[in-house]
Amino acid sequence: MRVTDEAIDRIKQMIVAGELRPGDRLPREPDLAAHLGLSRSSLREAVKALALIRVLDVRQGDGTYVTSLDPTLLLETMGFVLDLHQDASVLEFFEVRRILEPAAAARAAVRMSDEDIAVLRDLLDELGPEPSVDALLANDVEFHRLIAVGSGNRALASIVDSLRQPTYRARVWRGLTQSDAVAQTLVEHRSILAAIAAREPDVARSWATVHIAGVERWIQEAVSLDPAGTPPEPRKASPSSG
Repeated sequence: MRVTDEAIDRIKQMIVAGELRPGDRLPREPDLAAHLGLSRSSLREAVKALALIRVLDVRQGDGTYVTSLDPTLLLETMGFVLDLHQDASVLEFFEVRRILEPAAAARAAVRMSDEDIAVLRDLLDELGPEPSVDALLANDVEFHRLIAVGSGNRALASIVDSLRQPTYRARVWRGLTQSDAVAQTLVEHRSILAAIAAREPDVARSWATVHIAGVERWIQEAVSLDPAGTPPEPRKASPSSG
């Protein structure tokens, strides 16, 4: 593994130094191995590893190329890693969301175009006053994605999107068990949108913080995860609740 790690590091250094640029084809395996002073087998393993994390693209019968190195492409791997985490660590993901998404909302208030803000408004209008939990969650995912994209920072947008799946189940449980969750989410989304449309980054940041922190606080106070990381069953509605 040490030899393979060294090979990975040497290729990375070539990319960082500009010897290999996005879209460049790597030299032939024997030539590159000789240039780096590595065995062909260790170089081959390094190429496989870098292909898995989307740094290199191995094209059968054509050669190996450096990918575009676009942040969206490189961060896909992080999304896979996050999908493996269980509910016991969901609060940590919400903490990261509480740090990043308000920053995205503040940037969107400055950078998002009027046309994209109109799309965001239409998205919320699609729901109606009393949407189902499923409809709200689907809308919520797209709402936060559009704001992250509207921040104008592709790396930030990719990270925010990758954090969506690990927190999805918690939001489902909140929608099923907290009586005012749907209405409260609608109000908070409208407030975030209003701040972005008014070009008020500090207000957009504040509302986004309130929005994420509300779910985070509900998990802390209302959900006790068992050792296996399983949330409790949803509370059944009483006969008088309708």
